[in-house]
Amino acid sequence: MWDLVIVGAGPAGAAAALGALAVDPSLSVALLDRHDFPRDKTCGDGIAPHVFDLLAAVGVTGLVDDWTPVRRFVLTNGTVGVERDMARPNWVVPRAVFDHRLVVAAQTAGAQLVRRRVRRLDELDGRFVIGADGAHSVVRRELGAPPGPVALAIRGYAPTPPARSASQVIAYGAGRQPSYAWSFDRGDGWSNVGYGERLADGRPHPTRADLLAQLDRLLPGATVGGEAWQGHHLPLTGWSWRPPKGPVLLAGDAAGLINPMTGEGIYYAIATGLLAGQAVAKSLRSKESDASGRYNRSVRKLLGRHLRHTALTAYLTNSPHVLTRGIRAAAADQAVFDDLVELGLADGTITPRLLRGLLAARGSIE
Repeated sequence: MWDLVIVGAGPAGAAAALGALAVDPSLSVALLDRHDFPRDKTCGDGIAPHVFDLLAAVGVTGLVDDWTPVRRFVLTNGTVGVERDMARPNWVVPRAVFDHRLVVAAQTAGAQLVRRRVRRLDELDGRFVIGADGAHSVVRRELGAPPGPVALAIRGYAPTPPARSASQVIAYGAGRQPSYAWSFDRGDGWSNVGYGERLADGRPHPTRADLLAQLDRLLPGATVGGEAWQGHHLPLTGWSWRPPKGPVLLAGDAAGLINPMTGEGIYYAIATGLLAGQAVAKSLRSKESDASGRYNRSVRKLLGRHLRHTALTAYLTNSPHVLTRGIRAAAADQAVFDDLVELGLADGTITPRLLRGLLAARGSIE
């Protein structure tokens, strides 16, 4: 009987192990995954600096010191755009690299990595279980947690063109938001490129050819020389987040935690994985059974207001006018740009200056 069994060894699962073992290094923690590491994972590969702040708090540093940071960020919507330096740089690191290093850090802390495919909860021998098994989570399904809104994306790797070097570029499409193409320079001559959009009920899902065509339309030439194309689903966070009760917790994509305005998920995965692991460890230490209640409170404290604001922003930006206003306001004011980046990539909120920027930009397009 393990103290904690974690299903899925991606960022949320590895972070859960690190969070638990930071509280109590004597815990027995099993980290289960159906894959050997390193392994690829379909993603935009962008990692905000806030992720490394969280990891440093549990003693994990230096994971991407050999990768080139990216400070330039570009947003476009048709003919309207903004190109600015971010207050703090991001990194673009393939998940085959980042996830493997994170798993090694969890093993170093004391977790035991076990290659195993989990099909049912009753297979697991743990006092607590954390489901961190991604968008198609078996643990989530076993708990009967209802599905939320979903986006579909395709990702590949292509040579970086000079015009998009040293930048993270997002070009919004006309579909239901989030709907955008991206090109994220890794700093090694290659970029992570892709396109994704929110799926709509009652409408046929886009095909692989549809997604690639949209990518080429929004970022001409982005698919040239591309390889390793893979599609994936993104379970988007809605207006409210209600974790299940009991000894089984969910974190990251398995909890349906993907930013609904940008599709970003690594920050949520690390943040909720750490909080889930810490909640279990503290409950075990105090001989309490209510880890889910402790976890719920900690997530709401960190992300509750942020999640409401991202849901509102995602709803508002379904209007192309609102999206254009936001980009114009960011182009006019570095502070507004910084607020947008925080809201889309980490745990930011709709600040008064961001709201003022939106209102001030209104008259310029009407």
